Amino acid sequence: MYQSPKMYPQYPYYSYIPMYPYGSHTYYGPNENRQLTPRRIELKDYGPYPYVVDIEEATKQNTTYRTALWTGNHLQVTLMSIRPGEDIGLEIHPDTDQFLRVEQGDGVVQMGNRRNNLTFATRVHEDSAIMIPAGTWHNVTNTGRMPLRLYSIYAPPHHPFGTVHKTKKDALAAERSYRW
Repeated sequence: MYQSPKMYPQYPYYSYIPMYPYGSHTYYGPNENRQLTPRRIELKDYGPYPYVVDIEEATKQNTTYRTALWTGNHLQVTLMSIRPGEDIGLEIHPDTDQFLRVEQGDGVVQMGNRRNNLTFATRVHEDSAIMIPAGTWHNVTNTGRMPLRLYSIYAPPHHPFGTVHKTKKDALAAERSYRW
């Protein structure tokens, strides 16, 4: 069968996409030792515009307690770095489902239907995915010797656009000033 240019509809997603999208993705180029090293990703809030990122690399680069990476109308992605021995803090999001993925480190996640009744507890480590239903009390504690690096997806968003909390203390102070 012969193909003609008019045989298939020209939808917007049938467009030319360059094979090497320099400038929009993490670039791996040689350093002084001729080894491949990733370019630093600028960690800021890119929402609500289309955005593609190496989420594992961005998460591992993050050194703040919380940084909003993308905030839309119905979804938010934040990066977190929890110091050894620290935790996120026991919290509940009444109307927000949450997804967490650990990219580096070791910890323990606890969940339950009441603040004083956390009936679910399990160890988490690199590549662990944690799903937290709305209305569930939860906490994640770093039990390792290195920062616990993870990213979180909230639906709907939980923090204001552009949120950056350098420490847990900063996050607690900011959360007292706003409530969703």
